[in-house]
This record gives sequence, structure tokens and C-alpha cells, in this order.
Amino acid sequence: MAKLEVGKEAIEKKGWWRAYKWLILRRASQLGILGLFMIIPICKMLNPEGDCALGWIIKGNLSSSKLFDAIPMTDPLLFLQMIASGFTSIAIEAVIGAVIILVFYFLVGGRVFCSWVCPVNMVTDAAFWLRQKLGLNGVGTRFTRNVRYWMLGMILVLSAVTGSLAYELVNPVSMLHRGLFFGMSLGWIVIAAVFIFDLFITKRGWCTHICPMGAFYGLVGKASPLKVRADARDKCNDCGDCYAVCPEAQILKPILKGEKKGILPVISAGECTNCGRCIDVCGEEVFEFGNRYKR
Repeated sequence: MAKLEVGKEAIEKKGWWRAYKWLILRRASQLGILGLFMIIPICKMLNPEGDCALGWIIKGNLSSSKLFDAIPMTDPLLFLQMIASGFTSIAIEAVIGAVIILVFYFLVGGRVFCSWVCPVNMVTDAAFWLRQKLGLNGVGTRFTRNVRYWMLGMILVLSAVTGSLAYELVNPVSMLHRGLFFGMSLGWIVIAAVFIFDLFITKRGWCTHICPMGAFYGLVGKASPLKVRADARDKCNDCGDCYAVCPEAQILKPILKGEKKGILPVISAGECTNCGRCIDVCGEEVFEFGNRYKR
């Protein structure tokens, strides 16, 4: 029997919306967060002399911002670079902001940032989609996923050695976010390089193998309470659709095949991005979001 197109069985059994629900909600989250940052700049552009009635909802960027002009939010990796580089005067707001973000991503699953917030994720997902369309899935170089953890350590060492925020000079997330407001300039080269790397060099190369921010949030999310569960794993028909769409497919086998070994049906790995695509594409409804501590 011919292999069905990935997700087709889910559409037939659950309907189109439930087969794409979490993907659509993720895109709405990513674009919505960008939109919140852009409300005032757009308002000022359209009405230079007038007031913007809405006011700032989020002011700043993904590295450092304020919610409702009151609640500080600081990228914890940026904060670690500040400490490593020997900054002697770190504002208390930066400390509070880093703690707020750490606690938030710990609760919801660290790499939720990667799949629900990071704008570069849309670029790498586009490269993955085009890679599939061009039949390039078997093309490219294999990288160990530990590279991203080496990258994380390396940028902290570089910050310490150079006394600077080393990674921020080339951080695609910061460059893309700032570029949307102030013009991309050299940012286009960095973003194009990420796209080409994912398209031709290795499948899901940047987010899955290289990105130090993904490595950091993966460490944060190792003990997060919100996880993807496979309580209905006995219904799995081995169609392979979840493996095809998961950016970290290696984390699925233990929970789907580990019942005889006593492995709980919960993805405990910090690498999971809680993107929900495995939930979307599974026609048997094996997966769901749930509490990691449930037995």
C-alpha cells in the first residue's frame, strides 16, 4: 500500500483545523508578538504628528524589552554574556527581567521560545518546506546535536575573553528582529546564510544543531512541567508522520517504544520545542499536551 502524504490521514480522521491547529497557533503567536512590537512604530509612521492611543504594549526588542512600560524582560542568554564579559554595573531591571523570562520558559517548556516566539523559526521552517519540495531530504552533512551546546559554551568564553557581548554581533534572532524595524542591512546576509544552510547543508541545521539559544532554552526546559505526552501510545500505527514533522525526531522513539522498558509516556527531553506538530499530524491522537508528573 502506498505511503500517504504526511498529515493526510490526520486530515481525513480529525478534519483540516485539528490537523493544523498548533501550527497555525504558533504562526499566530510569532507574528502576533512581532506585531505588538511594531504597533507604535507603524502608528508613528502613519500619523507622525498625532498620539498613538494604544500606547506601548511591548517596547524594545527580543533581547531587552518592557511589557506595558512596566514589566522588564531580558534575554537570559544576553544576561549571561553580560556577566561573563565582566560588566560591573548591571541594572536591577535587567536582573529582574532575566529572572521573569527564566521562570516563564521553565514553566511552559524552555524551547517554547524556539517554536512560538523566535522569528528565525519561520525562516528555517520555510527552508525545511522547500527542502522537502525539492527532494533534498537525503542531501547534506550530518552534525551531532551536541554542537549547539559547544556553541553555547563558546560564546560565553568569547564574551569573557573579549569583554563584549560576543554573540549579539551575529545573533540571527536579534538581527532579524531589529532589521524589521530599522532595516536589515548586513542582517540579510546572516538570515540568507541560515536559510541556505538549512536548505542545502543539513536538514533543520540551524535550530536543531547549531543555535546556542536553542541549547540554552533546552537546558531550561529539561524539568519543565508542561510537556508533550503519548498516553495513547498503544494506538500508534507506526505511520511515521510524527517523525517526519518533528524537528527533534530522536526524542519520540523512547516514549512510543519504551513501554516495555518502563519509560513513562512523556517527552522529558529538554530538546522538545512543544511545537505541537506531532499532535497535529497524528490521526490516531496518540499525543497531547499535559503534566510531566502525571503517572
